[in-house]
Amino acid sequence: MFDSESALEDRLTTPSPALVASLAAGAGDLVVLGAGGKMGPTLCRLARRGLDAAGRTGDTVWAVSRWSDPRAAAALEQHGVRTVAFDLLGNADLAALPDARDVVFMVGAKFGTAAAPYLAWVVNAALPARVAERYAGARIAAFSTGNVYPLTSLETGGCAETDPVGPVGEYAMSCLGRERVFEHAAVRGTPVSVLRLNYAVDLRYGVLADVGQAVLSGAPVDVTTGHVNVVWQGYANEVALRSLEHASTDPFVLNLTGPETASVRRVATRFAERFGTTAEFIGAEAGTALLNDATRCHALFGYPEVPLGTLVEWQADWLAKGLPVSGKPTKFAVRDGRF
Repeated sequence: MFDSESALEDRLTTPSPALVASLAAGAGDLVVLGAGGKMGPTLCRLARRGLDAAGRTGDTVWAVSRWSDPRAAAALEQHGVRTVAFDLLGNADLAALPDARDVVFMVGAKFGTAAAPYLAWVVNAALPARVAERYAGARIAAFSTGNVYPLTSLETGGCAETDPVGPVGEYAMSCLGRERVFEHAAVRGTPVSVLRLNYAVDLRYGVLADVGQAVLSGAPVDVTTGHVNVVWQGYANEVALRSLEHASTDPFVLNLTGPETASVRRVATRFAERFGTTAEFIGAEAGTALLNDATRCHALFGYPEVPLGTLVEWQADWLAKGLPVSGKPTKFAVRDGRF
C-alpha cells in the first residue's frame, strides 16, 4: 500500500535486476519523446535509475516534451533526467533534438480526435515519419495501442500479434498508421519495436481508477464493455525499455498487458466491498471487448510483478485515502472508436 505519490513513484521507478542487466548490455544516450505524458515521467526515472545501477552513469536520459507544467520537468531534473522543452509539432527542425543511441516514442493524440480527426493523423502518423528520419541510426521503441485490433469475443482470449488488425474509428486507424510508418523505417534499416499497450495502471489514473471512482461516488458503472486487460505501469515501462534489445529491421511487435481478463462487474463489486457500499450498474455485458493476448510478452519478459488482485486492492486503498487522481479518464468503455 502507498501513503503518498512519492512512495508510488519510488515503486514505479525501481528497476528490476532483469532491466539492469538489459541496460548493462547497451551504450549511449536515451531520448524519450513525449516524456510529459502520463507514463513518460516514471519511464524516464526508471531508465535513469536502471542506467545508474548498470554502471552507465555517463549516459544521459533526455526527456523531451513541451513541458506545459514546469514542475514536472523540474522534478525530473532533480532525479538526474535532462529535460528538453520542445514542441514536436510546432518545431520544424527535429535536428535540434539531442542525438541518441536509443529512442522511446511516447507521443500520441487520442481524446478529442473524434471532433478533430486531422489531429490524430498528424500526431500519430505524420510526426512518426519525421522522427524516424531524424533517428534513422537509432533503435526505436514505439508505443502503440491494442486499439489497432478489432473487438473480439471473450472466448478467444484476446488478439495475438499474428492476428489480423482491424482498427475501429479514425483514432485507431491513425495508430495503425503510426505502426506502418515505423515499419517503413525498419525496412530502411532502423531497428524498431512496437508496443501494443492495453491500459497501464498507475493508481492516479487507469481503468481501475475509473471504475473505483465511480463506485466510491455512487455513480453507475457501465458494463457494456464488460471485460478489459490492465497492467502495472512499472512493468509496462520496463518492457518498453527492455524491448530495445529486441528492436529489429523486421519490426518486433509485442502485445503489452497483463495476463488476466478482468471482469468490470467483479472489479466494481470488489471496490464496493472495500468501500462499504453497493455498486450500481447499467448496461449488459457485450460478447466482445478490446482484449489482447500478451503470451509472447510474458514469455520474453516474465509475468508482471503485480497481479490484478493486488492492483485492485492498491487502487481501493489509494482512493479510500483520498490520494491524488489525474482526472483523465481512459474512456475504456467506448466501442465505436470515437474518443
